[in-house]
Amino acid sequence: MVAVAWLVGNLFLAFAYYPEWFANSKILIGALALVAGVGGAYLFFLFLNMAVEGLPERMSEKATPYAYLFPGFGAIALMLLYPTIQTINYSFANADSTEYVGLQNYQDIFGSQEFRDSILNNVLWLLIVPAVTVAIGVVVAVLADKLTPQGEKIAKSVIFAPMAISFVGASAIWLLVYAFDTTGLLNAIWAAFGGDPVAWLNTSTARLNSILMMVILIWLQVGFAMILLSSAIKGVPEDTIEAARIDGATELQIFWQVVIPQIKGTIITVFITVLILVLKVFDIVYVLTNGNFKSNVIANLFFNRLFADDQAGQAAAIVVILLIAVLPVLWYQVRHFREEEAGR
Repeated sequence: MVAVAWLVGNLFLAFAYYPEWFANSKILIGALALVAGVGGAYLFFLFLNMAVEGLPERMSEKATPYAYLFPGFGAIALMLLYPTIQTINYSFANADSTEYVGLQNYQDIFGSQEFRDSILNNVLWLLIVPAVTVAIGVVVAVLADKLTPQGEKIAKSVIFAPMAISFVGASAIWLLVYAFDTTGLLNAIWAAFGGDPVAWLNTSTARLNSILMMVILIWLQVGFAMILLSSAIKGVPEDTIEAARIDGATELQIFWQVVIPQIKGTIITVFITVLILVLKVFDIVYVLTNGNFKSNVIANLFFNRLFADDQAGQAAAIVVILLIAVLPVLWYQVRHFREEEAGR
């Protein structure tokens, strides 16, 4: 505690006497934020604990759980509930949030062809990405389980590696793959088979550009799916598999009728997690097409309405629509988690 206080004090003194150091150094600003955040949290809970323990014994026992839950609930209220209420409020206001316009923003949004295209694209993402991600994750998890321990570690490390890349970074990498003429990897392969260079991302034919962007998200999330599903597969009791083999079941029958039913809970969890991620997908579309060529999605439409079109009211309405779309999925996930816990 003394060391933390000494370090924080010295940082504030340095800021007071040499503010230009902090103005020109992101590292110092980051260090100050880290120390102040961790030290502040430590001091807060230290004094909170001292205050609760200073109460009469019976009162202290009753107050302790609430004292430690209050900061968490307070943070949730401040960072989630309050912004949500404000966003709903602004969705009924005009472009600069100076007066209420009723349901006009929602009427404008639902009457927009761009919004309808975005809804269609989001539906396509929802139909393709979670299912393909889970399917590939299951296949990779099963195949990796057949390798030697060392081979399994290497294979899983390679497949999981894209998870360490940000969505923007991954999009920049795949821009090189989809680049026009033979500088792009995909066009180089296409040209090797006698085809002419194609502007892959600049065509809306059969939503090809959206499908190509889905490939990026699948590439990023397969490692996540593989790790969880692999753990679930390893947790399947060997007795049930041996019993199926004794009964004459083939390996394919064992997979579909023994393994899959026992990892169903994990499959649903991975599917819903990727589904929620897809509902909020933004970075990939923004970097590769910015929603042009009929490739827009709801989150990118919100960004353009807010920052490019200066339509804060319509942007807030889009966020509310997205929130309403996510709520049933969250409700199902919570219900499924409770059922899983009750069945243990």
